[in-house]
Amino acid sequence: MTISDWLMISAVVIGPIAAVQIQKWLESKKEKKAGKLHVFKVLMATRAMPVSPGHVEALNMIDIEFYDIKKVKESWKLLLDSFANYPQGTSSHDYLTRLNSCSERSKDLLTDLLYEMAKSLGYDFDKVHLKREVYFPQGHVDIENDQLLLRKSLVGVMSGKGAIPVKIVHSPKEEKQQEQKHM
Repeated sequence: MTISDWLMISAVVIGPIAAVQIQKWLESKKEKKAGKLHVFKVLMATRAMPVSPGHVEALNMIDIEFYDIKKVKESWKLLLDSFANYPQGTSSHDYLTRLNSCSERSKDLLTDLLYEMAKSLGYDFDKVHLKREVYFPQGHVDIENDQLLLRKSLVGVMSGKGAIPVKIVHSPKEEKQQEQKHM
């Protein structure tokens, strides 16, 4: 057998194996990008609702999906550290001031995180767009505020720290008097 015969046999044997391996590699790369894209899309969609379950879940997936992107991991660590430094004592006189300060810092750090994620995925967003260009209608704000008020009120009642206000519109005695007048 000649060298050309050996090369032909090698090509016939190695070609399909190489093709399968290349296909697997391409699928793996595509799957990794899809995971990163999913996390990014969820965070973009929920950036105005940072306590929504989807937002929190996506944040917790960053370590897995972006494990190989150093700047994203660093941005995520800074944001996570910011969350850990939120004020705890609600009875403190400056609680709301400190809470608002931490909240603004977290918004800025989330913007930095989204910016790094966008760059790694090939998107060209500026930080102002990422922070400000989000649609969150007043109706959603009202619903969230109402749910918060109801939840806190119910917790207050159930823990014995609050009461359900009751207003008597007509007493039974007044109703009887009203009926007697009409007779």
